[in-house]
Amino acid sequence: MKRLIIGAAFLALGVNAGLAADTWVTTQSRSDVPTTVEKLVTAIEAAGAKVFATVDHAAGAKSIGAEMEPTVLVIFGNPKVGTPIIQADRRAGLDLPIRVLVWEENGSTMIGYEKPEALKAKYTIEGADQSFEAMGGALGKLTGMAAQ
Repeated sequence: MKRLIIGAAFLALGVNAGLAADTWVTTQSRSDVPTTVEKLVTAIEAAGAKVFATVDHAAGAKSIGAEMEPTVLVIFGNPKVGTPIIQADRRAGLDLPIRVLVWEENGSTMIGYEKPEALKAKYTIEGADQSFEAMGGALGKLTGMAAQ
C-alpha cells in the first residue's frame, strides 16, 4: 500500500511539473539581470502600477554561504486589475500581486511569469475576464520592454 501511495505521489508530481511548464511565459533579455530588473521596475512604474518588493534570491543564498546565479523576483500590481480577481475568489490573493522572475541561465538572462489564464484555472474563477485580459496584456508589454 505504501508503495502505491508513493508511486501515485511521484506520478502526480511529474504531471504537475509538466503542467507548470505549460503555464509559463519566458523571454530572453538582451541585458544582464540587474539591468533587466531596472528596466522592468521602470516600465512598471511608468505604467502606473506599484512595485511592492524585489527579492534577490542570490543574495539570500549568499547569506547562508551558498552560491546561486543572479535570480530576482519582482512583485508588483495595480489594484484596478487585481481587485476584481480577488473579489471573485479571495484565494487568488495568495498569488497576487503579480510576480515576475528574472534570472541568469546558461549565460543568458531570462524573464518569466505564470500566464494569467493559469491563475484563473487554478481557482476556477468565473468573471473578472477584463482583469485577466488586462493582466496578460500588461505582463507581455512590461516584460517585452524589460527584455530590450
